[in-house]
Amino acid sequence: MKLFTIEEANALLPKVRKMLIKIQRAHGKVVSYKEQAEQAAAKAMVGGGGMVGGTDYLIALTELADQTNTLDSMGVQLKDFALGLIDFPSMRDGRVVLLCWKLGEGDQIEWWHDLEAGYAGRQPL
Repeated sequence: MKLFTIEEANALLPKVRKMLIKIQRAHGKVVSYKEQAEQAAAKAMVGGGGMVGGTDYLIALTELADQTNTLDSMGVQLKDFALGLIDFPSMRDGRVVLLCWKLGEGDQIEWWHDLEAGYAGRQPL
């Protein structure tokens, strides 16, 4: 597990922000296409309908996988696709904690939480 200083994590935010925007967009498409596929399957069971946007679904799914894999390879933990919520493992007072940030929170990380606490247990830095 890669451990980040607050400075390292903040330095990555511009790049990570762009990636999270792509992730949100791709995730939204995947969810939409999945719903369309479920509706088409339901229609097919009663004698009609078909898959809509199959190629677009695969493109969105591939984009989602590519971006999440890149984040993972950087050591950044993606916690919520829709919110753009991420954690950076870090050391604080001799123990591993998570620096917590989500899209829309600004240009610097201002929150952290214990490994088990999650988003609800966030505390200001």
